[in-house]
Amino acid sequence: MATVMQKIKDIEDEMARTQKNKATAHHLGLLKAKLAKLRREILTPTSKGGGGAGEGFDVTKSGDSRVGLVGFPSVGKSTLLNKLTGTFSEVASYEFTTLTCIPGVITYRGAKIQLLDLPGIIEGAKDGKGRGRQVISTARTCNCILIVLDAIKPITHKRLIEKELEGFGIRLNKEPPNLSFRRKDKGGINLTSTVTNTNLDLDTVKAICGEYRIHNADISLRYDATADDLIDVIEGSRVYMPCIYVVNKIDQITLEELEILDKLPHYCPISAHLEWNLDGLLEKVWEYLNLTRIYTKPKGMNPDYDDPVILSSKKRTVEDFCTRIHKDMLKQYKYALVWGSSAKHKPQRVGKEHELEDEDVVQIIKKTLGVLRDITRQILLLLSENIARHPQRGPRAFRVSFLRNETVAERVAALCFVAVPFPCRPGCRRHETRHGPCRHALRRRGSPCVRHP
Repeated sequence: MATVMQKIKDIEDEMARTQKNKATAHHLGLLKAKLAKLRREILTPTSKGGGGAGEGFDVTKSGDSRVGLVGFPSVGKSTLLNKLTGTFSEVASYEFTTLTCIPGVITYRGAKIQLLDLPGIIEGAKDGKGRGRQVISTARTCNCILIVLDAIKPITHKRLIEKELEGFGIRLNKEPPNLSFRRKDKGGINLTSTVTNTNLDLDTVKAICGEYRIHNADISLRYDATADDLIDVIEGSRVYMPCIYVVNKIDQITLEELEILDKLPHYCPISAHLEWNLDGLLEKVWEYLNLTRIYTKPKGMNPDYDDPVILSSKKRTVEDFCTRIHKDMLKQYKYALVWGSSAKHKPQRVGKEHELEDEDVVQIIKKTLGVLRDITRQILLLLSENIARHPQRGPRAFRVSFLRNETVAERVAALCFVAVPFPCRPGCRRHETRHGPCRHALRRRGSPCVRHP
């Protein structure tokens, strides 16, 4: 481990000494690929001993979404958890008061959001210092991260925390790179682009792929990508999630400083101790989570607006809605009726691929399996009644007598809504087999026989 850490330090020092221009782009891309491989070795060690790589705290995921509080020690994370969720997390005037992950639940707009109070991290956490690897591993499982900053401390803490999270494969407030990478068996490296590239050329791409021992691949760029974007796609273990910078203790700064902080992107100034702007923080968390509320409507009843079904913005089709309720609902799904902004008219009959919008009302119509089951149960009941009336007859004779009994057969026909077999006429043996009436004797009530009108 010490050898890998020394290699990482040497590469970072060489990158710091190298000037950034077109002549050094090839060399810098190669160094970044080597650095990404070494950091992956730290996160996933090849040795069989130990407890595994990147293990986090044992916290059961609950609720509709998960939000993590990340920051340096003594910035107010535990106080913020206590005020928002009512969960007790020890608060003291010394650092590292919280030594493990403490969960809490926020109920906001019908959704249950799990809030995690993670221990404070220090510089070098991505390399395992101060249980930083456990903290960041748990942060990777969150849907949104709140980086809690102290307003009276230098804003450079923000850059240090971003560096630690990015070193662990977490990309904050970024979208996945819009480029395609496909390996192939032969043909070499093929680079195509729909825009003008200023950061990547064929030699740089070949050098990065060669570091990963990839000699045949098709790469298509749809925007001006960088070497870091290509490395992220090749690695395939990056996590892209929204992030909010929560500036705590604003009661200790001036109004002019607060106005400057309010103009910065992704920032939310609060005071956890005095409960200032906590409602604004919750509203911003809801906006960044981008959740969708869907209300259910039982047949013949009013919609249930108290307990909505929460879906993510990426999975909000009717099929996802049914799977969220129960995994077996799709087997009985016939169609759905939708009221809301996603419907062209009220209600609209839709299929499983229909995309739902926030606060839509959905009614699921199932297949009539239950009705057929009830009809079958009633038919069996009628059969048992007829058997009880004629116990001396066998099953084969009973079947013929049952079908000849027009009263019982009419009752069965009324239940099944199908044609009921009758003999052509009493005493007709030509169209009667030992298994009962033949197919030519099928008729509905009141229609004549085909052979004997």
